[in-house]
Amino acid sequence: MPEQLEAEPSAALTLFGDNIEKARRFTENLALYGEQRGLIGPLEVPRLWTRHILNSAIAAPYFAGRAVDVGSGAGLPGLVLAIARPDVEWTLIEPMERRTAWLSEQVGELELENVTVARMRGEEWSEGRVFDVATARAVSALRTLLPFTAPLVRPGGRLVFLKGANVGAEVEAAAKQVRKYGLTDVSIEVVGEGVLDEPTRVFLATLGR
Repeated sequence: MPEQLEAEPSAALTLFGDNIEKARRFTENLALYGEQRGLIGPLEVPRLWTRHILNSAIAAPYFAGRAVDVGSGAGLPGLVLAIARPDVEWTLIEPMERRTAWLSEQVGELELENVTVARMRGEEWSEGRVFDVATARAVSALRTLLPFTAPLVRPGGRLVFLKGANVGAEVEAAAKQVRKYGLTDVSIEVVGEGVLDEPTRVFLATLGR
């Protein structure tokens, strides 16, 4: 195990349950190889569990059916959520070859039969509105994120984005896009209070029919 990797928080077992071993292996792999492969920054390993893994896993209850993670990068949140929710069918969309190579390696090593990796940009998806839920984390502001995520989700499906502290301002700036894509039930929920050191802010919206 990498020396810099923080001790596993007690919340990890609560969030991953029977899938904790896969979560541990993925976290250790990311700690060992993430920086050298350009997946995470040099300061992230000492806070990998708390800032990234659990921050992603806490959103697991929002997903069902067929889900897509756009701009999956190192697998945050997509791979983490696929571990936590093996009952959900996941597609991880990522345009960079070195990142899709990493994602595919982890899918194979962890035997994640519920994951497909697609090397492309979100706007290059050609199979239409086939997903029940779309997610993204640390990809871009809402006004630029919505045009390449909303068109992937079926009418009545949901957008579940993991955002930072300025998500309220992002929602205001994206008012035009929210109207364009007919989003309803737009809300921001803070999840993980009392469970995580840093709760996660989740942007939620339903796609208009």
